Amino acid sequence: MTSHTARTGTERTNVQKAALAVGAVFLLVGILGFVPGITSNYDQLSFAGHDSDAMLMGVFQVSILHNVVHLLFGIGGIALARTPGTAKNYLLWGGVVYLVLWIYGLLIDHDTEANFVPVNDADNWLHLVLGLGMVALALLLTRTADAGTRRPGHGNLNKNL
Repeated sequence: MTSHTARTGTERTNVQKAALAVGAVFLLVGILGFVPGITSNYDQLSFAGHDSDAMLMGVFQVSILHNVVHLLFGIGGIALARTPGTAKNYLLWGGVVYLVLWIYGLLIDHDTEANFVPVNDADNWLHLVLGLGMVALALLLTRTADAGTRRPGHGNLNKNL
């Protein structure tokens, strides 16, 4: 006897699972940025700017704005994980945003008002990894689905022979 799993309307695709996981991690990081002890120098947490000396896990410079962005990015990922298309777009375009943020962090002087998020060297390299990872997830987890879809009129040319 063979068994099979019937596809239900609630079954998530891999890209949806990835977007949900990434969103959940960002949500958690946003929350942890407000937890004294996990965020060192918590008493020096400022709203925004390079003068915030609060450090998430003692490594990543954070501010209230930085934490709120993580919270919103996490909520967005969880919400956009509802469909494969929106999950892919979240990962792809979110990854692009993080790659732009990486470049921004490399170009600005970290001790100026231009560093309003704020970011440090550890943040910059994490943004690179996040950006590349999110773009890769978006493209790799949807490549078979995208390759399997055909536009009308572009099917098998030999079928009418």
